[in-house]
Amino acid sequence: MSRRHEILRRAAEIFARKGVAHTSIENIAEAVGLKREAIYYYFKSLEDILLEIILPQSTTLHRNLRNVMATHHSAKDKLHEAIRVQLDSYNPGYLEMSILMRENHYFKDKKKLDELHKLWQDMTELWVDLVCEGQASKEFNPDLDPRIVALGVLGMCNWVSRWFNPGQSISIPDVIDTFFTMSSQGLLYVDKESL
Repeated sequence: MSRRHEILRRAAEIFARKGVAHTSIENIAEAVGLKREAIYYYFKSLEDILLEIILPQSTTLHRNLRNVMATHHSAKDKLHEAIRVQLDSYNPGYLEMSILMRENHYFKDKKKLDELHKLWQDMTELWVDLVCEGQASKEFNPDLDPRIVALGVLGMCNWVSRWFNPGQSISIPDVIDTFFTMSSQGLLYVDKESL
């Protein structure tokens, strides 16, 4: 592991545990076994470290969601895949995704924040497009507001950052299947034998 990567990994662990506002460069330096000044050789500020953790995750999510939308699959299949893309990122990048969802308002640098907001806004629009596509193909309920549906599903996925723990018995594939079923079929019980 390169020293830069080690700094990012230790910073992610501390951010996830303490939050960015309660983390100092000294905390990160101590975790890596460096002097405070050595961190500045790799990063200009705490904000730069946070951006380096968040931006790759956001870029990857954005690219993967665009790839889902570019397929010729049904809207229902795209919904399952979009949920999988959103939640699969919690497996290898659990800390990074957790930080992405919890610490996204930390940036003081407007240019950096604008870059992230543009990515996030585009991802939201892709989710809205997915719902609209499903409504147009009569796969999804046309009476629902597509933006509210998209934000609801996306919010449900993003809230995983508040409770998911990779060490628990609940797995990401279980969460994906449950969220997909809730999103596509609802919570109401249907007695299949009575149909």
